[in-house]
Formats: sequence, structure tokens, C-alpha cells
Amino acid sequence: MNAQEANRKPGDSDVHRRQRGKNRAMLAALLAFILLIYVVAIVRMGGS
Repeated sequence: MNAQEANRKPGDSDVHRRQRGKNRAMLAALLAFILLIYVVAIVRMGGS
């Protein structure tokens, strides 16, 4: 066991870290989409 493996928490395998990264990317994409929809709705309501 090397120093990096000794500092890892349980369940912190490469697969789990990759999945967490994908989850965060999906969260960011979803939030960006929601923000876009919100901005479009505000612009349409504020128009003439």
C-alpha cells in the first residue's frame, strides 16, 4: 500500500471518483439549463 492508498476514505475507488465527477458535471448542466429557461421566461414576460 502506498501513501495515496493510505489516505483514501472507504469507497473512494477510481470508479467512485469518476462517477462523482460525472454527477457534478450533470448537476452543472442541469442548473445551467434551468437558469437558461428562467432567463428566457423573464425576457418573454418583460417584452412588449
